[in-house]
Amino acid sequence: MRTRARRLLVAAVALLTAATTLPAAAAERHSAQEHPSHGGLSAVIRYTEYGVPHIVAKDYANLGFGTGWAQAADQICTLADGFVTLRGERSRWFGSTAAPDGSLSSASTNLSSDLYYRGVREAGTVEKLLAEPAPRGPSRDVHDLMRGWAAGYNAWLAQNRVTDPACRGAAWVRPVTRVDVAARGFALAVLGGQGRGADGITAAQPPTTATTAGTEVPDVRRTAAAARELFDTADMGSNAVAFNGASTANGRGLLLGNPHYPWQGGRRFWQVQQTIPGELDVQGGALLGTATVSIGHTARIAWSHTVATGVTLNLHQLTLDPADPTAYLVDGRPERMTRRSVTVAVRDGAPVTRTQWWTRYGPVVTSLGAQVPLPWTATTAYALNDPNAANLRAPDTALGFSRARDTAGVLAALRRTQGLPWVNTIASDSGGHTLFTQSQVLPRITDELVQSCSTPLGRALYPSSGVAVLDGSRGDCALGTDPDAVQPGIFGPARMPVLKDAPYAENSNDSAWLANADRPLTGYERVFGTIGTQRSMRTRGAVEDVAGMAARGRLTVRDLQAQQFANRVPAGDLVAADAARACAALPGGTATGSDGKAVDVSGACGVLGAWDRSMDSGSRGALFFDRFWRKLTAAVPAAQLWKVPFSAADPVRTPNTLDTSVPGFARALADTVTELGAAGIALDARLETGQFVVRDGRRIPVAGGTESLGVWNKVEMPWNAAAGGYTEVTTGSSYIQAVGWDGGRCPVARTLLTYSQSSNPNSPHYSDQTRLFSGERWVTSRFCEKDILSSPGLRVVRVGDHR
Repeated sequence: MRTRARRLLVAAVALLTAATTLPAAAAERHSAQEHPSHGGLSAVIRYTEYGVPHIVAKDYANLGFGTGWAQAADQICTLADGFVTLRGERSRWFGSTAAPDGSLSSASTNLSSDLYYRGVREAGTVEKLLAEPAPRGPSRDVHDLMRGWAAGYNAWLAQNRVTDPACRGAAWVRPVTRVDVAARGFALAVLGGQGRGADGITAAQPPTTATTAGTEVPDVRRTAAAARELFDTADMGSNAVAFNGASTANGRGLLLGNPHYPWQGGRRFWQVQQTIPGELDVQGGALLGTATVSIGHTARIAWSHTVATGVTLNLHQLTLDPADPTAYLVDGRPERMTRRSVTVAVRDGAPVTRTQWWTRYGPVVTSLGAQVPLPWTATTAYALNDPNAANLRAPDTALGFSRARDTAGVLAALRRTQGLPWVNTIASDSGGHTLFTQSQVLPRITDELVQSCSTPLGRALYPSSGVAVLDGSRGDCALGTDPDAVQPGIFGPARMPVLKDAPYAENSNDSAWLANADRPLTGYERVFGTIGTQRSMRTRGAVEDVAGMAARGRLTVRDLQAQQFANRVPAGDLVAADAARACAALPGGTATGSDGKAVDVSGACGVLGAWDRSMDSGSRGALFFDRFWRKLTAAVPAAQLWKVPFSAADPVRTPNTLDTSVPGFARALADTVTELGAAGIALDARLETGQFVVRDGRRIPVAGGTESLGVWNKVEMPWNAAAGGYTEVTTGSSYIQAVGWDGGRCPVARTLLTYSQSSNPNSPHYSDQTRLFSGERWVTSRFCEKDILSSPGLRVVRVGDHR
């Protein structure tokens, strides 16, 4: 049966290829694309509405080829920029002091990024990981996918003219290798570890008398507070919920995935369907530069990811040899650090050479972000352990999901491959099952180990942030190994939080504790996240929403679509009515602003009272409340904001009841009235007046709201009063999917790629889905052959390697 299906699909594809024309994105060299070499790799790409490619190939190498080719067609400049980063050549092409886009590390300058990635390249780190046998290293199928992806990218470059003005004619747009593709996977894996510490790794130098003055001991309390803020704040997030058969209209599962990822740069999703007849058939969002679907669905299952609270690094505090600050003691015996001398070419300047220092635990690091200093003194240094620096398994995990037949298969893939570095997994299937699991690669930091091996700094950092600082001078403080772990020093699958077959399983970037409020998860180590602590406003709102949906039951995909664009503001439900009453009670209708001037705020009182508590584009008062709430929460500590404090016995409804007597309340009202007035925005203006993006010179309204408002449909945008308000989304809803089943052969799926398929302003798919997102409209997923073939805009191209 599988062989017959393969023949039928291949025959249909061959017939279509002969009879149809190329898509606009396929670019200029028509004849070469229609007559690929028989000796090279090839694939068939069917484009449907909004530029979504459906790639068919005979095996994984050819599938990788088609994927690399199609990604290059849509995202050549973004991809090429990332490969410059991975080669450690940003300073050469763009200057050493400019900042990278942050998609592949937290390095603050091109020079810091180059020193780190050049060091990775010269150490052969990625090549060594590629040489590891599976399951610790990549499988043969993944090797083939990466090799094919590089060949497809290179073939597109050889056969097409770059039209994107971001890199048209640029010398830094060059062919890539399989190692380059793997290096991108490495970079994504270490984002929360070595990538977070890139500045501190590349700046670390042995102390001198001058450099050690006044830096013998970091301020423990201040460092702990900074670490908590650093690990609580990320440029990515997500919501996802799975409903089981008891909650749905037909006893089958439902899944809504709403990842919050950057809208610009190299960490964007790109939508695709990948098919090897009889072997693989999956559709979803792939991260740029990768060859597998990260978030998606098949005919039987659907899954999404949310950024997890697990801390993917730990520190080892080194006791240095008194005679040599580049040697450290372990059980009383000195060990010399390993020197890595790295040289980086710099545009219009001399090459820069720096030495990095490595230990048995990892690289010496002198900071985690600008806020968390870790000084290297005559007596002490800190080494960063990142277990994901030995993890190239994420593509195999993704393939395992794509081949799974149900949620049990998803969990089995996670246990077999153990490849996800920093995300949770939420899944549902056509049989009505649900799954939540925080199965991620974490250092094996147990609470018991921390209790016996923490340094004074670690005793402050670990409870508040989950960052362990262990005594590196003691051999018995080394990380242990679980028997079911695929690599040393990480937790095995048996230690991961898992919730199966709950009526709903939801996560909005808080810990695993309240994946289902009626079935809280406990018993995991602190490094995974907290238990019994206050949840974010977004988590509270999400749990209220999805628990209510599950209780109502008889849910369909339409209910998922409605939830995505409900744009309810949980903070508004808690605060707006009290704020309106307190505003109306202000003497003379005035309040004093931060500048000491009295401001007439009487007009704001009615706006707050009449506001519909949503962040819809047409909502009047939404913009005022958004700006007011940001100012209030920035000025008033959380502990002083509420009259009713948090209670672990009622975590969804507490804290509550705004304390309008705090001085910051009236000041926030005054400052908001002043700010909107200066920007020329009426207090009761529709949200779209000040919240939009500009594409092709036109404003496109964007609904949704910021993290502190608790809106499911999250968007983060910088405020620019001179430009009229919020003028660009930095992060927010990205590849959205609402998936269910109706008993037929095809899933019922609706999708949206909010920022559209292409970053090329000359592409017809530069902003088409952005306009859909603005209008709260969806793309009907074309998964089955009959749906693909019936697409009114169907265009087909056979791409090949012409060597």
